[in-house]
Amino acid sequence: MIIRTLFAKLALALTLLLLGIGILYALLSSSLAHHYQQQFLQSLNRDLAEHLVTERKLVNGGVLDPHALKDTFQHYMMVNPSIEIYLLDENGNILSYSADPGQVKRDHVDLQPIQEFLRGREFPLLGDDPRSFERRKVFSATRIPRAGQPPAYLYVVLRGQEYERIEQLFQNNFLLQLSGTALLVSLLVGLVFGLVLFRLLTRRLHSLARLMRDFSASNFTRHSRWPEHPRRDDEIERLGKHYNSMAEHIQEQLEALKKQDELRRELVANVSHDLRTPLAALHGYIETLQLKANQFDAETRSEYLDIALQHSRRVTRLVDELFELAKLDASELQCQREPFAVAELVQDVIQKFRLPAEEQGVTLDMQGDAALPFVDADIGMIERVLENLIGNALQHTAAGGEVSVVLKAGEDTVQVEVHDNGSGIPPEELPHIFHRFYRAGNKERSDHHAGLGLAIAQHIVMLHGGIIEVSSEVGAGTRFSFSLPVWQA
Repeated sequence: MIIRTLFAKLALALTLLLLGIGILYALLSSSLAHHYQQQFLQSLNRDLAEHLVTERKLVNGGVLDPHALKDTFQHYMMVNPSIEIYLLDENGNILSYSADPGQVKRDHVDLQPIQEFLRGREFPLLGDDPRSFERRKVFSATRIPRAGQPPAYLYVVLRGQEYERIEQLFQNNFLLQLSGTALLVSLLVGLVFGLVLFRLLTRRLHSLARLMRDFSASNFTRHSRWPEHPRRDDEIERLGKHYNSMAEHIQEQLEALKKQDELRRELVANVSHDLRTPLAALHGYIETLQLKANQFDAETRSEYLDIALQHSRRVTRLVDELFELAKLDASELQCQREPFAVAELVQDVIQKFRLPAEEQGVTLDMQGDAALPFVDADIGMIERVLENLIGNALQHTAAGGEVSVVLKAGEDTVQVEVHDNGSGIPPEELPHIFHRFYRAGNKERSDHHAGLGLAIAQHIVMLHGGIIEVSSEVGAGTRFSFSLPVWQA
């Protein structure tokens, strides 16, 4: 079975952790119990060897009594089989013992632990076990004087082979079962409480996962918010807040994509409409000239060619504006900023429109400070903005009207305003005039442009970090304004 959920992984981790703790506890408790049992047993029987020598009268007249020693061995083998008694010489060699001769493997015992025992060193002290070359056991020891010879040692092993056999049997049958049962019950209780706690902790994660799953299943259209709790500040709460932000951002992006798709459809429809009319007229006039060229006089042919040329220019202008707007949308056009005098640029643009304004009977001039600071902008793009604004103002201003470009110096900007006293824009149309292909004001004159000029102008001003604003009153005129940053030397 593959463990996939976080709860299952946490449960497995907790089980392994408790199992490891149980094993470590068993090892440590067994080691500590064995250590303190040895210390207790050796402390309790510290003077056992000395008492044997005194009570059993092993020394008689300063001489070791071998008959008393033999009787002592036999007596304690019957009465207390848990101890083993050994008689050692001054070098640690075993002279006699109370154990079964076939089970004694050593003929020598290390005297260093015995000497430390006699000096009163802290217990437990482990000495050699004559029955094994590997084991070491707690013991009791005392010196036995010998007339004319170095003293011997009475070496009493406190945990003999029979004692260990009974102890092992006792542990296997009762103590081990008792401790194992207690440990198992403790681990199971800890596991149950741990799983319940993990379930409570992961419940919020399950809830968050369900919200994400439902949000994904709805194709990211229905967002059920994660209930935020200001008092909580853990990782799950922060994850829920990030989920809310992410879901809202995704929905905003989807709405933006839908709007872009609608704009694309509208763009295609508007482009098709705006191209179809001049192309149809252009095709009609050219086809008429081809069919009836011999029937028309020179003046009529020239008139037809002029009309066809006007429609051709209109198509060309529309295509150029579409390419320009596409480049701005794709960020292919970058601002080539440079310092320049905005008043001189305005005068140059006014000169381009001077003749059409005079033919239309409209006054076109510039107003404002003469000593303006240089601005930091792309001179070509700003020229394009001024051409769009002045051209629109002339189209919506009747004969006898006035169009003015006003320049004002600010703290760190230069304000550019284009005023006219033309027909004005109705209030309901103001929010839409920067939309692509939208034509406001005088519909008859608006048919001469595609409705892309203001969208291009707004995009250019935004590339310079500014905002283009408009205010208008029907019958009183319109004012467009934007700011350019002052050049810092």
